[in-house]
Amino acid sequence: MTLISPGKRNTQEDQRGISTMALSMWNYCVPLAIITAACLVNTACCQAVQAENVTVLEGGTAQISCRLQNYDGSIVVIQNPRRQTLFFNGTRALKDDRFQMVLFTQRLVRITLTNVSVSDEGGYFCQLYTDATHHQVATLSVSVPPETPTVEVKQEAVEGGEAELTCVSPRSKPATTLRWMRNGREIPGVVSQQDNAKTFSVSSTIRIPVERKDNGAALNCEAIHPALSGQKRVRHYRLDVYFAPTVRIVSPTGILREGDSLSLTCSITGNPLPRDILWSKINDTLPERAEISGPTLQISRLSQSHNGTYLCQAQNNYGRAADHYTLLVYENVSVTTMAPTTPPTLSTTTQPTTTQPTTAQSTSTPPTTSLFTPKSRFLDPQDPGAVVETHSAVPYAVIGGVLALLVFTVICVLIVTIWCSVRQKGSYLTHEASGLDEHGEVQEAFLNGNDASQGKKEYLL
Repeated sequence: MTLISPGKRNTQEDQRGISTMALSMWNYCVPLAIITAACLVNTACCQAVQAENVTVLEGGTAQISCRLQNYDGSIVVIQNPRRQTLFFNGTRALKDDRFQMVLFTQRLVRITLTNVSVSDEGGYFCQLYTDATHHQVATLSVSVPPETPTVEVKQEAVEGGEAELTCVSPRSKPATTLRWMRNGREIPGVVSQQDNAKTFSVSSTIRIPVERKDNGAALNCEAIHPALSGQKRVRHYRLDVYFAPTVRIVSPTGILREGDSLSLTCSITGNPLPRDILWSKINDTLPERAEISGPTLQISRLSQSHNGTYLCQAQNNYGRAADHYTLLVYENVSVTTMAPTTPPTLSTTTQPTTTQPTTAQSTSTPPTTSLFTPKSRFLDPQDPGAVVETHSAVPYAVIGGVLALLVFTVICVLIVTIWCSVRQKGSYLTHEASGLDEHGEVQEAFLNGNDASQGKKEYLL
């Protein structure tokens, strides 16, 4: 007989209890796990109603479908997000013509909603009343694509300053993405977003320095949104840079002479373009024959009295500018050619004198050609029948050369005269000194009593 101590007996009993408890838990959990797995695998078989989520563009048509499993003719109810009953077993319950029942079978119930708006967004309930109530929710999402964005000028672009432009997309869902582009490059902007209930307003602001050359530069504001399916809504904008005007007078080329016509055109740039153009003559008034037509000044039948400086001025809100033109009208100069002289010929034969009948026409005697013609004749362009005599102009270069030669000759004569005068005065003083010496000798001879027979001498004192 084997004796077991009390301590060993307790240990065996504990082990036997643990084994029994583990077996019981196994018998309970395994069936539960099998049932749960079967439900997870066959979820569709465990649900009597299925609903599908729908996403539609604002203004479009949404189809809300409810799929039935093992339908036995029980009551089917469809409700809107506000839990208002739309249809009861295919019968309209809410007076909203936008909702239409298009299909009701034992497997599928489908309704349509036209002209969808953001307010229609939410969960639509598909309910099946059997022994137990089954329901599923079909979520309707409404996407609002952005319109073409607009550009607002926050600060006018003035030459040498900055332009502040804001691109605005007032309404979209979800929020649109805006970006500025110039010449294919993105311009970073400050983006702000505002929540307007179920839609969003987005803006992007840029500040760029501008010069005169930037006037008319092309900028693009692009709106990117998932509802556009990869496309973009683009707003094109051209910079409007304001700057002071510039003025340039376009004048004819060549020399202007008396009787010619003058046409001056004032070419002006500026933004805004100056409307008023002012023509004037410095220190004088415009000639009576001057005609102004827009930016053009015309003067007909020029004369030397029209000589002077003409000024064209223009201004706008950002500055003023002017340009001048100096008119110099030359005197008409006609070149005369000397006719060749032919010696008179003597004829030894005599012609009989014949009498010609008198007619109304008078014969004109050919003019006599002289070697030097102080005056010349030309036709007035305004009056071709009038003959005007003009004096030939003396070349100023010849006159200047003659005057210079005369001045040089006078200076040379003065120099020679002064030189001769100085030389003559020195010779006179030399002879005067010699005469004094001879006078002393005469005086000494007279005192010594020298004979006069020695010779007669004349002295010049």
